[in-house]
Amino acid sequence: MSQPKALARREVLQTAAALGIGGAALTLAPSAHGAQAGGNQLHFAAQSGLVTGKPKELRYEEIPGLLTKAQVTPHYRAHYSGALNRFNAIETALDERFRGKDPLGGDAYILLQKDKLNRMNSVLLHELYFDNLIAKPPQPHEDIRTALARRFGSFERWQEDFKGCSMAANGWGILARDIVNGKLYNVASDLHEIGVIWLGQPLVVCDVYEHAFYVDYQNRKQEYVNRFVQFLDWDEINRRWQALNR
Repeated sequence: MSQPKALARREVLQTAAALGIGGAALTLAPSAHGAQAGGNQLHFAAQSGLVTGKPKELRYEEIPGLLTKAQVTPHYRAHYSGALNRFNAIETALDERFRGKDPLGGDAYILLQKDKLNRMNSVLLHELYFDNLIAKPPQPHEDIRTALARRFGSFERWQEDFKGCSMAANGWGILARDIVNGKLYNVASDLHEIGVIWLGQPLVVCDVYEHAFYVDYQNRKQEYVNRFVQFLDWDEINRRWQALNR
């Protein structure tokens, strides 16, 4: 299999302009359960809460063997939906300021600008997280398995490194492809906007905040991370990967 091709300058600029943040630079293809977006649009763009203003529909209530309904429901409703609600409120507040004539400054304005990035990244990462899990996971496609083996030595070594990054992180473990050099990286992010690759395109996202696993696992984070990699939707991940190699 050939090495991932570098994205054109136009694609890089589209990605950066669309997001303007450090957490989730994506140019992904349509998924089977997502919106049919054309060209270089995000594959989930039409259904993302950042577009609709409403939480993206969750495909499952629980994932037996990984997450119970008691764990998934508050995560989806309080943390993901809560981040979206806050982001919508920030957008409204900023729009009102932009249309006004008062100076764009002051403590409240600074806090809004910082919280905007945090909440926007939280929405995107939660959507990627929920979408890359499935109750009956398919086997990894040969092309993504080969790419992971080439980069990390073997598919199993990628898993080991990904789990290590997830354990090291306070917020997110992420497998991302860097736009600049085309390489795959496992990264540990402590906050939604801290510890990320600025032009990284997430392929696998694991939420390791305690709210993502504490109901089911209490302080057994390692058990949660070990099980997480066993329930990945490799069809979804492969769609993300294929879009980067057109």
